[in-house]
Amino acid sequence: MNGRKKKAPPQQEQIVRVKMPKQREGEMFGVVMAEFGGARFSCYCEDGKERICRIPGRLKRRVWVREGDYVIVKPWEIEGDKKGDILWRYRPLEVEWLKNRNYLKDL
Repeated sequence: MNGRKKKAPPQQEQIVRVKMPKQREGEMFGVVMAEFGGARFSCYCEDGKERICRIPGRLKRRVWVREGDYVIVKPWEIEGDKKGDILWRYRPLEVEWLKNRNYLKDL
């Protein structure tokens, strides 16, 4: 042998638990429409409004968001119709799970 290790066969990722938005706290599903820079994005939310959302400092290095990603958005208390925070980004397998169960029908 050449001293190289063989790669393990790829395993299918399973969904154990999918984070859902907390309705009583005002959280909702959203889709990232555009990226502005400075951890700011334009998101179309399930209530039909487009908000400028940011990633809070505690999540800035952990969450990497791109156009077309599905996220959880929490509108601000002040200017809540225009601005909000991104709290969570869904992976593609989680998005498929949500679509199959009609959670993303409004988007």
